[in-house]
Amino acid sequence: MAEETVENAQTYTFQAEIQQLLRILVHSLYTQKEIFLRELISNASDALNRVQFEMLTNADVLDPEAELGIWIAVDKDARTLTITDTGIGMDRDELIDNLGTIAQSGAARFLKRLQEEAPDSARQMTDLIGQFGVGFYSVFMVAERVRVVSRSARPDATAWAWTSDGSTTYTIEPADKTTRGTEITVFLKEDAEEFLRPYRLREVIKTHSDFIPFPIRLDGEIVNQRTAIWRRPAGELSEDDYRAFYNQLTLDFQDPLLHLHIASDAPVQFYSLLYVPSRANRGILSARTDHGLKLYVRKVLIQQHNKDFLPHYLRFVDGVVDSEDLPLNVARESIQATRMIKRIGASIKGKLLGELEHLAETDPARYLEFWREFGVFLKEGIATEPDDVERLAPLLRFHSTLSDGEQPTVSLRDYVGRMADDQNEIYYVLADDLKSAASSPHLDPFKARGLEVLYMIDTVDSFMLLNLREFDGKRLRNVDDAGLELPQREQAEAASDQPALDDDAFEQVRKRFADVLGERVLEVRASQLLTENPVRLATPEGQLDRNVQRVYRLLEREYHVPQRILELNRRHPLIRNLAAWIREEPDAPIINEAIEQLYAGALLVDGLHPNPAEMVSHIHTFIERATRRS
Repeated sequence: MAEETVENAQTYTFQAEIQQLLRILVHSLYTQKEIFLRELISNASDALNRVQFEMLTNADVLDPEAELGIWIAVDKDARTLTITDTGIGMDRDELIDNLGTIAQSGAARFLKRLQEEAPDSARQMTDLIGQFGVGFYSVFMVAERVRVVSRSARPDATAWAWTSDGSTTYTIEPADKTTRGTEITVFLKEDAEEFLRPYRLREVIKTHSDFIPFPIRLDGEIVNQRTAIWRRPAGELSEDDYRAFYNQLTLDFQDPLLHLHIASDAPVQFYSLLYVPSRANRGILSARTDHGLKLYVRKVLIQQHNKDFLPHYLRFVDGVVDSEDLPLNVARESIQATRMIKRIGASIKGKLLGELEHLAETDPARYLEFWREFGVFLKEGIATEPDDVERLAPLLRFHSTLSDGEQPTVSLRDYVGRMADDQNEIYYVLADDLKSAASSPHLDPFKARGLEVLYMIDTVDSFMLLNLREFDGKRLRNVDDAGLELPQREQAEAASDQPALDDDAFEQVRKRFADVLGERVLEVRASQLLTENPVRLATPEGQLDRNVQRVYRLLEREYHVPQRILELNRRHPLIRNLAAWIREEPDAPIINEAIEQLYAGALLVDGLHPNPAEMVSHIHTFIERATRRS
């Protein structure tokens, strides 16, 4: 619509807060200028909702038969973009209140929060604009000038025009408009000419406004879907519908492992559609650049990656959350919105974990697929979210001394279900990999007695065990405990039926170990448990938890090799050979080298060696001396 010159046009000055806001929006290094179109479309949608509601109880409105919709037109020659709606419209006073003063715009709140949370972050500013209802002013990021012509839905109202270049003033003047609604003409800056290209406008609309309930027409063609899949009843949707939306949402063209469709009215009204992908790493074509759920408010995309709904350990989940109860225009205290997000998040997390529980119970093979990809995330959840331990623990899966194959299929519930009557604890061994766990000397007495031991072989296990202390009333016990008291069984005695060193010979060996290792060990003693291995390092009761020691090493914090109790198997051939060597040639250097190697190997098996690479040179020295003797 051409600009008019009318004698009774009046010029007004923006309030101070609006001037400050305009300076921030126009002069900040803003990376997402496209957000202005989302905001103008959202405002048009709100106006259409309002007139639709008005017509439910009042038939006396202007143009009652007019189609409810939004039209976008481009004039490349004039370098203008025009957004028109048939919504509730505004009269003169409403134009001044809504566009020229603070009124209900939330500008003051926006500025305060912007200073607190996003002084230097354009991306955060993008999210805040939508939440605080100040989005109209974002148009000045791309506009040299803006002209708004509006006519109220009241039949006796007249049309008015509001015009501003985004500086300090705006004008109000009568206008010629015979139809209801608002027409916004944006005179684009030279560096904003991308928004004169239809394909670019379609891209922005599909990203931010695809599910606006009213048709958005560009060049006469409807470009938005209008119906959000997550708001449709689940009974109307097929698996193909869910898969198609997942492909569109993530650009991952593998089928998702599972989806969860939620529609809730209490305690907060919201809709959500969540997906667990089939793989943790979805390749370079994935749309994911950050984790978090897409946040929609009344089907308008407000935030691409909202991290407040789900805890960090569930960051692999994709999806959307949409609510009518989270206001775009925060007229209430922000704490209320935060509480609503927490309530929605608690509900989503509970339902998601429930879905995983159901999958684990009804389809173990498919759950194992999930566990292989995402099990480490659940372990992280136990380590970082103490309140979730009870819910997550049954979802854990492990290898164990009784499991078959290379798949971690043993749950804590499985373990407890097959515990012996005289067993009161859940035993586990920490190791760096499956082979190390299976060959740990700490397993000797458990193998001999037929007791199951869980293998903890992931880096995160040391962190997890800081919070996972028991399950189903059974304490989790590390097999390296010095105070282990295991049931005596016939098979244990049979496995240990080898000749042992006599007390005098063993004391010589024990003393030599103690002299060589010195303060590196707390004590050297005979083992009551070892059957197949020569030595083990046992952790005394009251020592700083061995899991914490491993955590320090993994975090590369200041770490000192912990003092342990070194236990010797007086029946093992290696210990017996050392006893003979000490008796026959006590000054032979190879004796001390052998002791060092046994100690270093014990540290390595327990994941406590500070520098495993240095063992190589020691081994070379040991071999050299051994071959020289021969």
